[in-house]
Amino acid sequence: MAHVSADSVLSLTDQRLVAALQCDGRVTAERAAQVLGLSPATVRRRLHALRADGTVRVVISPVARPRNGSSAGALFLRIRVLRGRLDTIVAALAARDDIPFIDVSTSGDEIFAVARTEPGSRDPLVFRQLPSTQAVTSLESAAVLHVFRLTSEWRHNVLTAPERAALSPAEPVPVQTSSGSPGPYGVDTDPLGQSLIDALTPDARLSAAELAVRTGHAETTVRRRIAQLAARGRLITQVQVDTRLLGLPIEAKLLLHVAPDHLAAAGKALADHPSVHGAFATTGPSNLHAAAYFCDLTALYDFLSRDLVGLGITRVETAVVGRVAKRGGAGA
Repeated sequence: MAHVSADSVLSLTDQRLVAALQCDGRVTAERAAQVLGLSPATVRRRLHALRADGTVRVVISPVARPRNGSSAGALFLRIRVLRGRLDTIVAALAARDDIPFIDVSTSGDEIFAVARTEPGSRDPLVFRQLPSTQAVTSLESAAVLHVFRLTSEWRHNVLTAPERAALSPAEPVPVQTSSGSPGPYGVDTDPLGQSLIDALTPDARLSAAELAVRTGHAETTVRRRIAQLAARGRLITQVQVDTRLLGLPIEAKLLLHVAPDHLAAAGKALADHPSVHGAFATTGPSNLHAAAYFCDLTALYDFLSRDLVGLGITRVETAVVGRVAKRGGAGA
């Protein structure tokens, strides 16, 4: 893992701005300034600096929370490869649109990835392509059964609860189907809505004026349509930032075996923990997968030895991430 000095960690002001963007990726400078006790000019200047050099990117989340936490069709892949072939396999996986997340462990021969797939399907990547690759020495896959926490829902713990609440938009409202019952978020997106989503996916902070120019529609129409999309849960944003710059240089993957009668409670407890940025019930012997950020290895040890106690966990396997290869659809 590359070293990040203490001098490289963002100032508390910048970290709080990052946390504000996590609450609402399209928050205005005026609103952020009001809640955080800063001047709008300071917020605009700092946000411009953070985005201009690529320190912070705000994108549309590639994975939206399914209703009731049910699976939206995803597989966790754990791939072990021959040393010397890791970069080749990582590059091939990163080129695929159906794989939004790829991490490499500190061991240097292990890849963790998330693949989108149809629930219950025999995904050709898992059943044919990876097993037939001589560089792959082993492959484990686990289907997501229930979502407790998504990466886009993680919040850097530098805001107070009232600040976070003031910055967070209202919960999206499910679209009604023709039968009148609540349907999945974001159905029936018209061409304008889809063009706005496509434009915002790599840069969710594009202004309505910029989007109007790109789409050829009036700015007032664009503003109204963006508000509708946000209300329907189609503009769930995600902040991409090197968490080492937030003072969190350690990321750990946790593969947990939990007794069935403790699974729901353990998953919720992990989702509520400020360090955890992903928690999922899955198939396989490790029926609860989680990912978390820590300030150092001592904090990881404390989490394992203290915070997991009493959750019905009978086995824990921990892997530290050495390199982030792809997050949210963009290669690192």
